[in-house]
Amino acid sequence: MLTRLHSRQDLEALRKELVNNRKPDKPRITICSGTGCHAYGCVKATEAFKTGVANQGLGDKVDIKTTGCHGFCEKGPIVAIQPGDIFYQQVKPEDVPEILDETIIRNSIVERLLYTDPTTGRKITHQHEVPFYQKQERIIFGSNGEIDPTSIEDYIAIGGYSALAKALFEMTPEQIIEEVKHSGLRGRGGGGFPAGIKWESCRHAPGDIKYVIVNADEGDPGAYADRSLLEGNPHSVLEGLIIGAYAIGCREGYVYVRHEYPLAVEAIRIAIEQAQQLGLLGDDILGSGFDFHVRITRGGGAFVCGESTALMASLEGKVGEPRAKYVHTVERGLWDSPSNLNNVETWSNVPVIINKGADWYRTLGTDGSKGTKIFSLVGKINNTGLVEVPMGITLREIIYDIGGGIRDGKKFKAVQTGGPSGGCIPESLLDLPVDFDELTKAGSMMGSGGMIVMDETTCMVDIAKYFLTFLEEESCGKCVPCREGVKRMRQILDDITEGKGDEKDIDLLERLSATLIDSSLCALGATAPNPVLTTIRYFKDEYEAHIKEKRCPAGVCKALIHYYIVEEKCPGCGLCVKACPQEAITFMGKKKPVVLDESKCIKCGACYDICKLGDVGKE
Repeated sequence: MLTRLHSRQDLEALRKELVNNRKPDKPRITICSGTGCHAYGCVKATEAFKTGVANQGLGDKVDIKTTGCHGFCEKGPIVAIQPGDIFYQQVKPEDVPEILDETIIRNSIVERLLYTDPTTGRKITHQHEVPFYQKQERIIFGSNGEIDPTSIEDYIAIGGYSALAKALFEMTPEQIIEEVKHSGLRGRGGGGFPAGIKWESCRHAPGDIKYVIVNADEGDPGAYADRSLLEGNPHSVLEGLIIGAYAIGCREGYVYVRHEYPLAVEAIRIAIEQAQQLGLLGDDILGSGFDFHVRITRGGGAFVCGESTALMASLEGKVGEPRAKYVHTVERGLWDSPSNLNNVETWSNVPVIINKGADWYRTLGTDGSKGTKIFSLVGKINNTGLVEVPMGITLREIIYDIGGGIRDGKKFKAVQTGGPSGGCIPESLLDLPVDFDELTKAGSMMGSGGMIVMDETTCMVDIAKYFLTFLEEESCGKCVPCREGVKRMRQILDDITEGKGDEKDIDLLERLSATLIDSSLCALGATAPNPVLTTIRYFKDEYEAHIKEKRCPAGVCKALIHYYIVEEKCPGCGLCVKACPQEAITFMGKKKPVVLDESKCIKCGACYDICKLGDVGKE
């Protein structure tokens, strides 16, 4: 049972007790228990460890800890063993007895479970030496792999809530805001607006009741950084929120989280209960006289509810629709009261800034973009997962040094940043520094941190159509430019990919884009053209090939693909005959080429995929 803390001294006494009770030399097995590793079976692996430790009488000699996401989702379930920083990947329940016997008892390494560097073939024992982690700067995400997200004691032991105590007892609200302003922290949810200026505006806005809100409604395809932070280190988010509430002058806050994030919802629920029990949340926090309460609200999965006014409408129980921005939410937001909304990652930066100082924080990043950024690195890349890197690192370093390059030795084609409303950046800009301003200049955006890598087999027209289709479905439909404009753009892209494109379509897409940017009600419509504009800007030749030559260079758009039999190569093995679902290929006898009836062909590609001899052609 947690005992309430009545002062800053009580908090420090508890921290000292927790640290003193820790035994750094005692073997500790930490098992990643993020959503990705859940999908790979980490729960069964954890049960196997607990059973194995009990059966071998190691209960008093070994600690087992389930943690949040370690980041390297491609290699889950991940098991790290301390001391020694031993890194095992893709651990299955049947591997557990060997790990306990070899590593815990005999102090040796199970080499087959080590990470193998694909470029050198070298097996790597220690996590910090794995290339995926080497260029990262994990000041926000690093604690995910160290603590149990359901244990407030773990968070306190590593310094948790010390920033809150410092803010409450050593700083005035104005000093806190000045520190955040001086740090250069910009909102990590997409817009990149300076957090300190936003806080200051909300504090000075007229009104006795004010609100602070955590935006955990992460709806971008391929993005999951906020989810993993909330799952793995919910107290860092909560601590940042309480500090922000004190600085702004709020007594009530909300965590708006996607209903589809059950682990994150449970983690923040437990964190709030534990903080309340310890007196770190609720009435008279740490005896400071400051009262602050937090509630959790679940969103229904609408992408548009990531937009501030739509999110607040949803919080009020209304349809999640945006409103005109001439009245700012810091002045009239939730229930017409001044409201400050930041996303999960932004709030998590606050304790670090208060503890280490704005001057330290400013040493990271670029002139206009300070600190680090967490990206979800996914797509046609060898190492997928979450990476935290200093602002200003290049795309090339992220994709090749951290991500390990493109899968199957294929050629890099583009990377899409900023979610469905972001842009596609070509190979010629691989040395682009990644920060708010440089990405915007390239026609893309930071967004919430999605980074989708594409290779030579990707059709850029099809990619633009994919994101427009997503945005069309997620548009709330309130304003005409977005509702009708996105739909019309998607229809034009449909025509182009189906061989019905006209040479005037490219100009029409650009004119429609300008209309959406200038007249849409919210950022969903205003940024929706980015995938189209950047693919036209950097890959116009692919649009022209689709329109003028009725050809898809990547061989993706079915209507423009032609399959044929290379008669001089075909041995008549019949594999393609069996694979064809339409019976469009006829077996003509052994050592005789098969015959393809193109009138029956649905262009599914089954024959092409199964033939390993190159007997089925594609153009």
